Amino acid sequence: MGPIFELAIDLPPRGSRERLRALHRQLRAAILEGRLQAGMRLPATRELAALLGVSRNTVVAAYDRLLSEGYIAVRQGAGSYVAEVPRGLGRSDKSRMTDTRLGPFWRHPPPLPMAALQASYRFDFRVGLPDQSAFPFPVWRRLSARALRTLSRAPSAYAHPQGQVSLREAIAAHISFVRAISARADDIVITAGAQQAFELLARILVTPGQTTVAVEDPGYPPMRTVFAAAGASLVAVPVDAEGLIVDRLPPSTRVICVTPSHQFPLGHAMSLSRRAALLAFARTHEAIVIEDDYDGEFRYAGQARDALQTLDGAGSVFYVGSFSKSLFPALRLGFVVTPTWARSALVAAKQLSDWHGPILAQDTLAAFIAEGHLARHIRKMRKVYEERRISLIEAIERHCQDLLEPIPGDAGLHLSAMARGGLQATDWAAKAGEAGIGLLALDRFGVARPQPNGLAFGFGLIQSDRIEAAIGQLAGLMR
Repeated sequence: MGPIFELAIDLPPRGSRERLRALHRQLRAAILEGRLQAGMRLPATRELAALLGVSRNTVVAAYDRLLSEGYIAVRQGAGSYVAEVPRGLGRSDKSRMTDTRLGPFWRHPPPLPMAALQASYRFDFRVGLPDQSAFPFPVWRRLSARALRTLSRAPSAYAHPQGQVSLREAIAAHISFVRAISARADDIVITAGAQQAFELLARILVTPGQTTVAVEDPGYPPMRTVFAAAGASLVAVPVDAEGLIVDRLPPSTRVICVTPSHQFPLGHAMSLSRRAALLAFARTHEAIVIEDDYDGEFRYAGQARDALQTLDGAGSVFYVGSFSKSLFPALRLGFVVTPTWARSALVAAKQLSDWHGPILAQDTLAAFIAEGHLARHIRKMRKVYEERRISLIEAIERHCQDLLEPIPGDAGLHLSAMARGGLQATDWAAKAGEAGIGLLALDRFGVARPQPNGLAFGFGLIQSDRIEAAIGQLAGLMR
């Protein structure tokens, strides 16, 4: 079967001597402009002639000209294909024309985070990525097949934008057990990961040009970017060993974004006194707190602190969670525990965004949680990650004691370390990348100056037995 050819060709009337020239010119322009891409198989000459209502000789002659000019290639017995031509050749530069058509924020879109790039490193310390090699995919396939059989028997229909009831019930039971959060299924809205949760919250909480949103500095850039794109006025608030410094919040703040379980990227847990102060500020100033429970599942020592949502008695906290770290990033499922007063607005925003999430994945995850597989996997991976974290700290102490000082922390999938002795972490992160060691400098996560001078080491992708060699090589580069 030949290729589907949807390119619009406008030819002069029958009898005109310009038909060959017009066909050649339009095919050539389509190739140069990328509408006919390299490697695409062209219709056979007889087929294209019938489609256009011209003689086959006209199409053969046009193909011959394109072949002689290098725009197409012929493969013996396989037909004619579009050849590789220099990218952008023949295209006019439309950047100036299209730039002003975009909204001001989108004329210079933010770069993709390092974790989203398909990078390959000999030693991979990128943050935010878990080890999915140990995930029980056979169990997931079995549950997915069961969910698919159930779905196949259901009538065709769109689902509710709030999410599958079974998944919301399973999440409510799970967070009650692991985070002491009291929530019913009706309090939960299912999202496409934490990032969509932030985007939906920005949509319902921000009035462009009026709403002041406080973010941690340094903090989680994708969350910060979502609120900037929504038109919020951002205020960067510094953090210390106890978390966000509440005393530095402007009275005009209406939304406060925090990562209290494992501050991103420094790794501190917000103290109980600081949590109480933050909630008191929210009550006094009628502000909203967005609690991103980043890496909250993986705690290795010490007593877990109550979630802000648990301590909140005024309906001020939106609790955001996801399964990207506990399961695998490709799942793209998260949730928001939302105050009653905002539930209808958040569900409506979800419906406007994508109507509802993937039903098959939701039903599979609901069974995965309800049958105890999630809890077992988290317990298993907590031991794996704890071993890697200990190996990382010991390797830094052996090889980099005079160069790096690890920041204390008892949770998460990454460890941050401050630079010593005048080391410029940004320069060495770049050199490490060139040497096959993937890691990030802490100043990439900040807004104001000066920023922490240090490095962030994710240990989700690197095995324990490779950490020693990686840190040894890094120490050599730093010296």
